[in-house]
Amino acid sequence: MTIQDERKRWEQEILNPLLEKRPERKAEFKTSSGIELPRLGLPPEPAPDYGAKLGFPGEYPFTRGVQPTMYRGRFWTMRQYAGYASAEESNARYRYLLAQGQTGLSVAFDLPTQIGYDADDPLAAGEVGKVGVSISSLEDMAQLFAGIPLDKVSTSMTINAPAAILLAMYIAVAKRQGADVGKLRGTIQNDILKEYVARGTYIFPPAPSMRLITDIFQYCKREVPRWNTISISGYHIREAGSTAVQEVAFTLSNAVAYVQAAIDAGLDVDDFAPQLSFFFNAHNNLLEEIAKYRAARRLWARIMRERFKAGDPKSWLLRFHTQTAGSTLTAQQPENNVARVTIQALAAVLGGTQSLHTNSMDEALWLPTEKSVRVALRTQQIIAYESGAADSVDPLAGSYLIEYLTDEIEARAEEYIAKIDGMGGALKAIEAGYMQREIQNSAYEAQKAIERDEQIVVGVNKFQVDEEMTLDRLAVDPAIEQAQKARLAALRKKRDRERVAGLRARLETAARGTENLMPLFIECVENDMTLGEICNTLRGVWGEYVAEGF
Repeated sequence: MTIQDERKRWEQEILNPLLEKRPERKAEFKTSSGIELPRLGLPPEPAPDYGAKLGFPGEYPFTRGVQPTMYRGRFWTMRQYAGYASAEESNARYRYLLAQGQTGLSVAFDLPTQIGYDADDPLAAGEVGKVGVSISSLEDMAQLFAGIPLDKVSTSMTINAPAAILLAMYIAVAKRQGADVGKLRGTIQNDILKEYVARGTYIFPPAPSMRLITDIFQYCKREVPRWNTISISGYHIREAGSTAVQEVAFTLSNAVAYVQAAIDAGLDVDDFAPQLSFFFNAHNNLLEEIAKYRAARRLWARIMRERFKAGDPKSWLLRFHTQTAGSTLTAQQPENNVARVTIQALAAVLGGTQSLHTNSMDEALWLPTEKSVRVALRTQQIIAYESGAADSVDPLAGSYLIEYLTDEIEARAEEYIAKIDGMGGALKAIEAGYMQREIQNSAYEAQKAIERDEQIVVGVNKFQVDEEMTLDRLAVDPAIEQAQKARLAALRKKRDRERVAGLRARLETAARGTENLMPLFIECVENDMTLGEICNTLRGVWGEYVAEGF
């Protein structure tokens, strides 16, 4: 069968049914010279490997994208990561971003929230509201989304160890708003394995942590079917110093471990796999990054279809969010970061991302100001509306270099995955320190290249200038911590203490058993149990994870 024959089949079976439901953004897509852009560029005949290696967008092996029309149908979700200080201040930032054209929310939590401590815990002292918003109770969560209808917006929450509890709060707020929980859309990161590898905001040991994840898979399949139950994250692996190949390999190895854990817990692969999502970095090497996303899609589709025997094509999809690389931002000449972020964001779009966050120019210095956040969002909007990069599906397909890099990244990632399989899987590899050492070695080599001037970082090891910092700075008021403590004291005074004590006892018993904990988490937060109280109850049963030296 020729490529043109295959194209006709794809149009009839995949494309046209979609266009009947959701037309493209415009009737015609043309360049500024009036040249009409094809929906899909195809190689000349003959091309014997085309179907197996590239195929058509929206069908296996998904090298060219997970949707038939990609951004000709609608743009990626523009989702700026934001959150600082109190729920009230973060709510104001979200409203501002939505007014500026952002199309999805992305919540940054402060460090105490990320590791399951209330704002009044002694261990939270000095960190409340500093790197994200402080959320200790359902009242905080309700204020965070005040005036934002949760059934009308997609929300991503960067939370891992206590992800189930924050999701319970989100669901409880939606119920308060009168929203249909079954229509909620969004993502919780919920990726504990990469915390053990590259980030460190873990609480519990691996076994109970994996139980929480599979409980979420099971609950959301039944109650919140449009929610992405996990965002399996290569982003932090790359930020820790990995190469692009390692980012793909270690992320997909972790994903394999999650899929296997869910199957071992009695779930059918096609019941939970369509709700899995991924999170990748967008680094500086434009062409390598584009190829990385294409290789990851193809490799994951094959893993799901061949290794796990998933029968639903939705189970084969690698749908991913992208964030530009924070580790590439420089404090020197911070305006240069706008150019870096633009290149990285363009790579994500040309690689077929489903949603995107663009870092602000001042993030190497402090939390971003309103102006710098707006510039970052405008970067996405200029790519979407002015660059033409979104007007054809997978526009760089067929480039000799792009296809070579796609094949090479896929092959080298497969070698890593096979080695990790041979060690007994991702968790065993993490416990042995293998992934951590590989990342550290790559980070060390990258730093040596900069110090030897083999890798130029503009403004750092070349093209330096004497400069006076003129950017505005965002500072978090220390009074936020005292206000949060006062709010918690008032909450504890007014709530039903006996009810809370009873729930705590039930939670302890349930944690020792095997029941799904999500319904109980929702009941706990609706009765004003705090995040820290729930996590401390679980700590009492499961203990805490302590990383061993390696």
